[in-house]
Amino acid sequence: MDEVQPHCHNGHTLCSTCKTRVENRCPTCRQELGDIRCLALEKVAESLEFPCKYFPLGCPEIFPYYSKLKHELICNFRPYTCPYVGSECSVVGDIPFLVTHLRDDHKVDMHSGCTFNHRYVKSNPREVENATWMLTVFNCFGQYFCLHFEAFQLSMAPVYMAFVRFMGDEEDARNYSYSLEVGGNGRKLIWEGTPRSIRDGYRKVRDSHDGLIIQRNMALFFSGGERKELKLRVTGRIWKEPPNPPDAAGGPCVPNLYT
Repeated sequence: MDEVQPHCHNGHTLCSTCKTRVENRCPTCRQELGDIRCLALEKVAESLEFPCKYFPLGCPEIFPYYSKLKHELICNFRPYTCPYVGSECSVVGDIPFLVTHLRDDHKVDMHSGCTFNHRYVKSNPREVENATWMLTVFNCFGQYFCLHFEAFQLSMAPVYMAFVRFMGDEEDARNYSYSLEVGGNGRKLIWEGTPRSIRDGYRKVRDSHDGLIIQRNMALFFSGGERKELKLRVTGRIWKEPPNPPDAAGGPCVPNLYT
């Protein structure tokens, strides 16, 4: 429903979409239409309540019209975009649907457990023009997590990056943490962080550098040999953060020293 309701001098009202179809003439009396707010209809709209458009997906909320529009932008029941990035997939759906989609349509590796050991091999590490990346999905604590690994140019220098995304909303993602580790020749790099929600686009996470970043020279050092082949083993784990104690939200607990 538009905030400005076109109507003619005789009070006949129609929507902005229909206005363009009737060539700016009232279809009832043929008077010219104007862009005049119809306060009466706006009051009617404000008094009506509508279910969220994601009601079929489980949202139970009911709102006045304009509040409904704001809610739908952040509704937790709105569908997710497929986290597979190699083909910029536009498929949307709930998490169970996307997990099946990733397994059947993208042939993504699926694993159960909260630890992982991912081996990445590249025969010619000097070539990074075409970003090489991999995606693995883990079922852990009854939730799904995506492990991303990619090679790309950062300020004209080749780097490798690994990070984890949570298949759910940001509020739930904060309940988990993860670590990534890569190393060799007696050296290692460790990253710890909170998984980002797949609500955040893949490129947004990558461009924020929110993950384990390995410069190519360091990656080749980890690989050993004559630096003619890249061999990286990324290990990691996901864990659930303990809930905050009841007194944490209200500040420190001060004992009563008086009786």
